[in-house]
Amino acid sequence: MWPRILVLFLLTTAAISQSAKPAGPNVDNDFVQKEFGDSCSLMAQWPVMVGDLNGDGVEDLVMVARCKNPLIEQDEKNYRVVDPLDSFFGYGNPTVTTGFAPDDPKLRGISLLVIHGSGEEGWRSATPQAKFVIINLALKTVTVKKMKVKRKKAVTAIYVVEAGGNQMTSAIFWDGRKYRYSPMGSSME
Repeated sequence: MWPRILVLFLLTTAAISQSAKPAGPNVDNDFVQKEFGDSCSLMAQWPVMVGDLNGDGVEDLVMVARCKNPLIEQDEKNYRVVDPLDSFFGYGNPTVTTGFAPDDPKLRGISLLVIHGSGEEGWRSATPQAKFVIINLALKTVTVKKMKVKRKKAVTAIYVVEAGGNQMTSAIFWDGRKYRYSPMGSSME
C-alpha cells in the first residue's frame, strides 16, 4: 500500500514541476528597452498580448510602444523594422517610410513590438526566434485573435482599429515569411 502511495506522490510532484512555467521577465519599460533599445518605451494604456503569431506552437508577445527612431538599434538589438501597411499600398521600405507620419502628433512613433518565442519558454527565452518593430500604424485599439486566411487555414492575427476619420479595422498577420497588412473595412459607428 505504501509503495503505491509513494509512487503516486512522486508522479504527481513530477507532473506539477513540469507544468509550471518559469516566471520570466516582467513586461515593463526596462524589458522593452533591453530587447528593443532606448529609443522605444512601453505605452502603458495598451495591454500586453500573447498568442502564437507564427504558427509554431510557441507563445509570442505583442506590445505597443513609442519608438523615436527604431532603425538605429535594429542591428544591435537583433530585430527587424517592418512596415506592412505601406507595403500593402506599394512601397514598404522602412528606411523611407519611417518619415511618413500620422496627421495626429500624439500618434507619431507608435509601433507594435513583436517577439516570436522559441523553445519551452516562448517569448521569455533569452534568445527569441525573431523580433519585429511594426511601424506606421495609427492605433486606436489593438487585440490578438484568430483570422481565416484561406478556406481552412486560420492564423493568429493582430487586429487594429486605426485612429482617424474612418476608423479602419485591419489585421496584421504572419504569412510564414513576413508580416502582411489586410484591411477589413471601416467602423459602423
